[in-house]
Amino acid sequence: MKTFRSVYDWVLSWSEKPGGPKVLGMISFMEASFFPVPPDVLLLPLAIGNQKRAIWFAFICSMCSVIGAVAGYLIGYFVWWNNFGEFSKFAFLFFKFIPGFSIESFANIQSKYELWNFWIIFTAGFTPIPFKLFTISAGAFKINFVAFLLASFVGRSARFFLVSLLIKKFGEPIKTFIDSYFNVLAILFSILLVGGFLIIKAFV
Repeated sequence: MKTFRSVYDWVLSWSEKPGGPKVLGMISFMEASFFPVPPDVLLLPLAIGNQKRAIWFAFICSMCSVIGAVAGYLIGYFVWWNNFGEFSKFAFLFFKFIPGFSIESFANIQSKYELWNFWIIFTAGFTPIPFKLFTISAGAFKINFVAFLLASFVGRSARFFLVSLLIKKFGEPIKTFIDSYFNVLAILFSILLVGGFLIIKAFV
């Protein structure tokens, strides 16, 4: 926990430095495959400090996160299994050191893909669910790459642009609302969206 807090504080410190946007892109890329701190931590103060560039910061987050998602997919596709179809030594490094990864959670995800496919990636990209777990597992289970890429782009862009638009519109007063309620509302929205899709599918 102490290590995570140190990393969190390091990320936050870049909000007051000239290289903040570059670090935002780097974190967005890394968080999609292994980094523990989400880019929202830096996106919020950067956007509040320069509201005119809030949309640009969202664009940086979205594009770099999608590129990072592709990197995660490739990790899962090429190096997650050994020659015997078992977890590789590389995979066990993730299970040991990367928060959110475990053999149990990874096994549970496979059944989710069989049911949801596109929607599980979208939900992971839009909500606070650890996105990296789903980018790597998508490659490991050989989920359709085009569907994966589209879901990642839509989910990540929706999250980051919504946050930036709220800040651009309302400024710093909205920060408390985002910190307190955004993740909950994102989860509820995803549930309603997927539920609506299933209802339509049942009657069409």
